[in-house]
Order: sequence, then C-alpha cells, then structure tokens
Amino acid sequence: MTVADRLRELGLSLPAAPPPKGAYFPSRRCGDQLWVSGATARRAGVPALRGVVGDDVTVETAGEQAALAALNLLGAIEAAVGLDAVSAVVQLRGYVRAVADFDAHPAVIDGASRVLIDVFGADVGAHARTAIGVASLPGGACVELDVVVSVAQA
Repeated sequence: MTVADRLRELGLSLPAAPPPKGAYFPSRRCGDQLWVSGATARRAGVPALRGVVGDDVTVETAGEQAALAALNLLGAIEAAVGLDAVSAVVQLRGYVRAVADFDAHPAVIDGASRVLIDVFGADVGAHARTAIGVASLPGGACVELDVVVSVAQA
C-alpha cells in the first residue's frame, strides 16, 4: 500500500507545501536525511489557531492543530522527495505555546505522532520525539513542528 493509499483510507488530504515566511527553505536534504522546517497548522489563506494551551486552547484542540501541522510537514516532504521515498521518520520535534505551569506537552504532540504513524505505518512512522513548551510561536500559533526523515538515496 502506498502512502497516498493510506492517506485516502484515513480520509486525509495532503495540503500543498506552504511557502516559507522568511529567508529559509522548506526542507534541506543532507545525504539520506531530509530536514523539514517548522510548520504550524496554517492552510492557504487560513492562519493556524492562535492561542495559549492551558489558557484559551484546550489540550484536545491543540492536538488537532498538531495533526494539521503534521499534514503540512507531509506536504513539504511530498514536494521535496515524495512521501514514498521516506524509509523512516527519524525525529519529530513539537513546540507547544502554553501557560507556564502546563505539563501535558506530550499529549498535544501525540496528535502529530499519530498522523505520522497512521500514514507511514508503525515500521516507518515510529520516531524519536521531543515535546517542548515555549512562550510564543510564529503567528501566535499554539503548536509548531519540525521533522527529520530518512529517504531513499537519489
């Protein structure tokens, strides 16, 4: 089963890779690794949800934002090398804009982890992960992600 087949089966649609909002590239290939720049849940013409988890954003809503951000990462991978070239999701980093005493960062980033595992399958999609709390994110987003994947040699 291809990754596109899995996406269809899951009822997920892959967004076009969002253009960078600064002086950087959406991804950078180094050997067999593709490093994908940070992504929020923004869509064409629609910004990511603004807010602070633990204040005006719930853990569940932030997890949904993490899932949408993961789809943006997949769009960037598709644009760079194609999703079927991914042989392993190596590491996912998740940044959660949260109140100072918030401690459920991993629960928020689980939204993204589930997408990666569901889309790629457990063998390819299983990954190391970091979930970090931060005071602010671009555009006031409540979640931002970046990912490193291993890809087939060109």
